[in-house]
Amino acid sequence: MHDPTEDIRRTMTTEINAEPGSREHLEQQHGQVWDTQELQRDFVVLGFCAPFVVVAEKESGRRGSLLFQHSPRLYHSFKPE
Repeated sequence: MHDPTEDIRRTMTTEINAEPGSREHLEQQHGQVWDTQELQRDFVVLGFCAPFVVVAEKESGRRGSLLFQHSPRLYHSFKPE
């Protein structure tokens, strides 16, 4: 099955991971940042499709997506549905 978003997601993943940012840098650019433990504390992970992760907030149930970089693995840019 062909994924029409695959090429753009591959490009985004390459760009994000070419120069991964520190937590401080990502916070300056995108606001709140989560590491893996913080992500698990605040969200239920519904699926991954790099560089995106689909989540539901544990507190509110609100669904949305986050971007993530590989190393260090940090999540940012929460966008509610």
